[in-house]
Amino acid sequence: MRRYPRIRWLMIVFCFFAIAINYIDRINLAIAAPHIKADLGLDDTSMGLILGAFFWTYALMQIPAGRLLDRLGARAGLAIAVGWWSLFTVFTSFGKGFTSLFAARLALGLGEAGGNPGCVKVVYSWFPKKQRATASGIFDAGPRAGSALALPLVAWLISVWDWETSFIVTGALGLIWVVIWLVFYREPEEMKGLDETERQNLLEDRALPTTQADAKVELWSLFRHRNVWGMMIGFFCMNFATYFFVTWFPTYLTVAHGFSLKELGTLGAIPALMGIPGSLLGGIVSDTLYRKGFSLTAARKTCLISGMLLSSVIAFAAFTDSITVILTLFSITYAGLAFTAANIWTLPADVAPASNYVATLGGIQNFAGNLAGIVTASFTGLMLSLSHGSFVVPLLVAGGICVLGALTFMFVLGKLEPLQISPKSDANVIATANQ
Repeated sequence: MRRYPRIRWLMIVFCFFAIAINYIDRINLAIAAPHIKADLGLDDTSMGLILGAFFWTYALMQIPAGRLLDRLGARAGLAIAVGWWSLFTVFTSFGKGFTSLFAARLALGLGEAGGNPGCVKVVYSWFPKKQRATASGIFDAGPRAGSALALPLVAWLISVWDWETSFIVTGALGLIWVVIWLVFYREPEEMKGLDETERQNLLEDRALPTTQADAKVELWSLFRHRNVWGMMIGFFCMNFATYFFVTWFPTYLTVAHGFSLKELGTLGAIPALMGIPGSLLGGIVSDTLYRKGFSLTAARKTCLISGMLLSSVIAFAAFTDSITVILTLFSITYAGLAFTAANIWTLPADVAPASNYVATLGGIQNFAGNLAGIVTASFTGLMLSLSHGSFVVPLLVAGGICVLGALTFMFVLGKLEPLQISPKSDANVIATANQ
């Protein structure tokens, strides 16, 4: 059996904490929203625009962030990203109206764009193909842990101090992470003290065919591949439901079902907590199927499709007022989304035509996925205004889009293998899509 460096698990734990902090810093506004609205006199439509502002820059910066991470590497790239978004989380505490809060959230999105592409780069660097889904499941448990921790942490900070303090404290967490990351993280090629056999096994495992290993391809030619579109559309569908939790779920519990801050920080955290085992299980099941003889395509797509179908139960929450049933449905939904996400994040490494396009493909995929954040936040706010506070339409639409995501992964996403490309020539670039 080929041996790999054990320290790889520490590297992915660093990524877990980075993404957990990422989600604490993006969801804290959703928890503080009712207090900010009351303090600053904002309506639901304005709050929806502020909640959605983050996603504009977050989505638009995904591809540039991916390219930057492929060039700088994960160590420098993630340090810059986490440091940037942490500073602007702190700056949010100084917001005094719609314009300043909107601007702070736009700036936050610029930094957070580097989070997931950077973690994809770490997975590619430190894990063999047969363990990448498990590794992705670990770092993708970060959003669930961050969401679960944010609810009691931010609710407590607001209840003891105020909403401004909650942004200062959560922003400080990321700055501490940056210092620890820069001290410990190195690429396998640069890490001192590794067993040389283990190091070489890892480097050989990630090697591409020599015809593509050093290839350079025009960025926009990647969009000619059907699999890239399957990844993008499927991720959009998954995130449409995911970002309901990130943006409007706390307001849904407090306004539609009368949750107190204490209940929001305890009962409200249950769905996110269920996402943690969902994410870990999604990675383990996928890698186990692959090791048991399933093709890489069959292993990944089985988990992608089943997770999205399971997530569609969010629609049934529109037909009940039982808190027990609602929390059960949302827990199943969150677990299903996390199960799917663990496999979504393996796809960039599975199909990258060369090592210097892994984070780029992660950024392309995440760009499309986070357009859903803009749509979910704004659409839900608009529906609340039109329906006088009813969440029925947003929940039904979210369930239907989960089913659409399952169909996308079934019929649009094809065989998972490195994209077939033609290298750049001196005069021109011809990139073909052999689908």
